[in-house]
Order: sequence, then structure tokens, then C-alpha cells
Amino acid sequence: MLEVRRLTTGYGADAVVHDAGLVVKAGEIVALIGANGAGKSTLLKAISGLLEVRSGEILFNGERIEQLPTRQRVRRGLAHVPEGRQVFAGLSIEENLWLGGNAHRRLGEEESSRRLAEMYARFPALGERLRQPAGHLSGGQQQILAIARGLMSRPRLLLLDEPSLGLSPLLVTDIFRLVASLRAQGMAILLSEQNARQSLAIADRGYVLETGRVVLEGTGQELLGDRTVAERYLGVGKSVNGPGECDAAQLTIRLGKILQS
Repeated sequence: MLEVRRLTTGYGADAVVHDAGLVVKAGEIVALIGANGAGKSTLLKAISGLLEVRSGEILFNGERIEQLPTRQRVRRGLAHVPEGRQVFAGLSIEENLWLGGNAHRRLGEEESSRRLAEMYARFPALGERLRQPAGHLSGGQQQILAIARGLMSRPRLLLLDEPSLGLSPLLVTDIFRLVASLRAQGMAILLSEQNARQSLAIADRGYVLETGRVVLEGTGQELLGDRTVAERYLGVGKSVNGPGECDAAQLTIRLGKILQS
């Protein structure tokens, strides 16, 4: 569905992402992990059209899109949920959702109402507060609203940038359950996360980004079991079987139980 080839992009005179490549297939979750400042958000912005591509190619369903404006990419089925949620605080929940559905093309009243009803059925808490300003919501509720706003365009591929940022552990688990449920419904997801444990636990495949370069790739389980990944991104030291610690396989089992509960 998505193929990024030798992509370089950045801000001003500085390149942040260098010759990056990745693939997202239909109906799978692909995790993009790395430390803060590794270039994850920058790469997603380039894919969605918020940053200019300096070199390389982006193919979506076989079509090169790196020169298309963002609205054209949305029309083709790509939606971006940015880091930090970025809801319109002064607008109501309903107005935020309406903008998500109408940003790239004006929907008729009937179609807009249908999509809003779908979001309220999926996220009842939003339907109960549809007239409330988005700025009055908690951080977790704003993240749900941001995801729902992205879903209003009915994307085939959803770019999720740090959806667990700043949330409590319980809300983080809820967000990852939601991401897994979207994949179960056939949606492809490119998930950029510092929370490597949970993102790799639900991912079909993953890529590790360091200083703007893809340095490692594999299935979610392979990366969870990789010693270098465990030490750098999972908080597991060299003595992974010491008191109070677990190895990557045990960690995978624990996370699986959490996500299935």
C-alpha cells in the first residue's frame, strides 16, 4: 500500500531524515520506533505532505505522491493524526469531526451526518459531549477525538504520531487496544511511537529509526526479541533475567495479555 524509497527531508537547511525506506502493506500495523529526535514525526510529515521531500519517492497504491498536496493524498485514502493531538480547542467536538470529514472535499449533509453517527457509535463518550468545546476534554479524550477526526475521511492508511504521548498507563492501554481494533477491521496503520514495548507487541512489522536513518527492521516479535532493541528502547539492561526483570519473550506474553484483556 505504502512504499517509501530513499527519502530525505528536513527543516530549513538541515536534513533530518536521510535515505529512509519502509513499506506498509494493506491491513497491517507497522511500528516506527526510535528515541526522541530520531526523525519519526518528520518522516510522517513528509509522507502526508506537510514537509517537502528533498529526494526519494513515496508510492501509495502504486502511485507516486511525493509531489501531491496534502489534500490530494487525503483523497487517495491517507490520513495523519499528528503528535500532540492538535484538536481545535475552541471548536466543539462535532465541529472538529466535521472538519476531519470535509477538509479535503465538501461532503453533503447526509454523508456528513452518516459519518458523524459512525464516530459517535464507535466512541460513545464523544457523542455524549458533541456540543462541548474540545479544549475541555482530558488528554486521553482529546487523543480519541484526534483519531476520530482522522477516521472521518475514511482512510485506507492511518498515520498515527505518538498517540500515547502524555497519557496515563491505563489510557495508553486503551489507545493501543483501539489501534489493534482498527487493524482488525482492515485498516493499515503506520504507528510512530516512543513506547516501543506496546507498539511492537501489536505490530506486524517494525522499523528502528536512529538519527534519521532506518537502522533495523523486522517483525514486531523479532524486534522485541532483538537484544540491541531491548537494551536501547525497552528499558531492559544486559542482565535481562535479573531480579524484577524479564526477557523479551516474557515481555511479549505480558503485553499480549494486557491488550487482550
